[in-house]
Formats: sequence, structure tokens, C-alpha cells
Amino acid sequence: MNKLIQNEMMKLIAKKRLVVIALIIGVLVVLFTYAQYKEVQREREKLGTNDWRTILQQQIVDTTNRLSSNRLSDEWRQQLQISLQQKQYYLDHDINPAEPGAPTFMRIFLENSIDLFIPLMVMVIASDLVSSEHSMGTVKLLLTRPVKRWKVLMSKYITLCLAISLIVAIAGILSFLISGVVFGYKGWEAPILTGFNVTDTGLNTTDVKLLSLWKFLLMDFGLVWFVALVVGTLSFMLSVLINSTAAGMGVMLAALISGAILSNMVSSWESAKYFFMVNLRLTDYMQGSPPPIEGMTLSFSLLVLFIWWAAAMAVSFIVFTKKDVY
Repeated sequence: MNKLIQNEMMKLIAKKRLVVIALIIGVLVVLFTYAQYKEVQREREKLGTNDWRTILQQQIVDTTNRLSSNRLSDEWRQQLQISLQQKQYYLDHDINPAEPGAPTFMRIFLENSIDLFIPLMVMVIASDLVSSEHSMGTVKLLLTRPVKRWKVLMSKYITLCLAISLIVAIAGILSFLISGVVFGYKGWEAPILTGFNVTDTGLNTTDVKLLSLWKFLLMDFGLVWFVALVVGTLSFMLSVLINSTAAGMGVMLAALISGAILSNMVSSWESAKYFFMVNLRLTDYMQGSPPPIEGMTLSFSLLVLFIWWAAAMAVSFIVFTKKDVY
């Protein structure tokens, strides 16, 4: 098994896809860092101060003014009300929700990348692991070895898990190193609140807990890795079922994009909460953001994603071990 995994890793490295992914992540982090810097500068020029309390108070006033509009949809109004209550809670407890520094930027980058960007990077790797053997005509040579089929597939899946871990690590390291040049590298011990619960009556702060940012980041990284693993496993399954890499990537790309759209439109479609793509934004639960569909919780989304992962694993191994190769 170790030799099989080593062989798969060598093939993955030879394709240089991890290098391309790292370059893409680096470029996007630079762009996001610049955009965040310009936003901070704009706020400072607008209010004439660097005091976070003054900036947060102005944000509360702006949100309150927006809520007075009659043109807001019920869903958007609820999101603004929850955001307003959270900002007021931070202000009342004298905690800066956006402590300047690379760790804060890293958290924001991960939370905004969890449902589309990082899954897309993972999909590029996973969609090619098995289907490429068919397109290059090496699948027969691979299966004629005196090794059971399930071991061959398991070596590819373990390689995928290693690649996913590496992609998430690259995203974290690059976002920290690059943004730190602009915002500084301090802020690991900055306080952050978690445990907000959204109920029918509004924001419930009973279970709110104060954490250091580094602890919060560990949980964020865990959730991002789990989402990437689920998406990677589903892409891996498509690579087994569909011999064409392009077709497999197209199917998963359509699913991820439709999930990003559905998350903003399915509040009244209760059955949609069982789709894996509607449950990808696990970090939103950490922040206390309203779920796409009423009643969804972190435990529910984790369970739904786990079921999709288990089903994809079962289908992949059953089909690969029994599929005829021509």
C-alpha cells in the first residue's frame, strides 16, 4: 500500500497541479488583501478615525437605516437584523469583531472560500485521479498488477486526502504570510465570540462563548477540511463513474455553482436542505449567521455531509471493484 501511495503522489506531483493551485491561491490572496486594505482605508477616511468602536457604531447606524426601507425582502431583513444584534453585542461587551492582523484575514478568507473556491481547487485534483487512467490508457496496466482493486483505489483516495490537507494548509499559510505584510502578524490571542443561535424570535446569545482567535481558527480549519473532503470524495466518485475528466469536472462545477445560488433562494424549499451543496457553509454556524433553511443546525449539516461522503465512498469502491475494463 505504501508503494502504491508513493506512486500516486509522484504522478500527482509530476502533473504540477498542486503548484498551479498554489499559484492561484497566492494570486487571489493578494487581490483579497488589497481589497481589504482599500476597504479599511475607505472606512478611516469616511469617519476620520481608526477607533474600531466608532467604526462599529457607524456600521450599526447604517444597518439600522437600511432596515427602515420597505423594499427589503423578509430573508434579507432577517439577515440584517441578526447582523445588527451581533454588532451591538460585540460593542456592548467591548470586543472588536475584526481585530486587525493576518489571523483575522485568514479567518475571513477561509470562511468566504469554504463553499466554492477551495472545493473548486480540490475538484481539479479529485476529478482526474481515476478518469485520467482511462484517458491515458494506463488503467489496464494498473489493474494487471498482483494487487487487489480495492487497494489500488484506496491508494488513490489516500493520495486525495493528502492533497486536500495540503491545499487547505497552503490556503492558510499563504493567506497568513501575504496579508501579514499589510496588516501585521499579530492577533492570535484576539478575543472572538461564537455560539450565537438564530431562533424565530431573533438572536439567542445564551450559549455565546469567548474564545481566542487561534482556537476559533482551529475549528474553522477543521470545518473547511471536512467540506473539502466531502466535495473531493464526490468528485472522486464521478472520476470512477465517468471516464472523462472534463465531464466529471463539469458535473461537480454545476453542482457547486447551483449550491451557491440555491443557498440564497431555497428558504421556502425545505427538502433542499438534504442537498450536500446547501450544507457547505459550515463556518456560518460558528458566526451565528441565519441558515439557508429554517431549522438547519451545525449538527444537521455535518450529518448530511457525512451521509453524502459515505454514499460516495460506497459507490466508488463497489463500481471500481466490479466494473469491466475494455
